[in-house]
Amino acid sequence: MEKTIISVVGKDTTGIIARVCTYLADNKINILDISQTIVQGYFTMMMIVDTTNLAKPFAEMASDLESEGDALGVQIKCQREEIFEKMHRI
Repeated sequence: MEKTIISVVGKDTTGIIARVCTYLADNKINILDISQTIVQGYFTMMMIVDTTNLAKPFAEMASDLESEGDALGVQIKCQREEIFEKMHRI
C-alpha cells in the first residue's frame, strides 16, 4: 500500500472538506484516516490516504491539491509516508 500524508491549514471556510474529498474520490484515492479541527476560526486537517490506485504521477496530484487549496484560501501539502516518517525521526 502506498500511503500519503495530506495536511490542510488555513482560515475556515465552507466546503474545504468537500472539495478535498471530491478530488480524492475522483482520483481513486482512499481515505484511511482523517482528523480535523477548527481553532479560533482556523481550520486544520490531516489525512492519511492510500494512493496505490492513483493513475497520475504523485507530483501532479500534489500540484492539483495545492491549486485546490489556493482556490479555497488554504494551504494543502502532500508527503509520501516514508518521507514523512524519516523527516520526523530526526
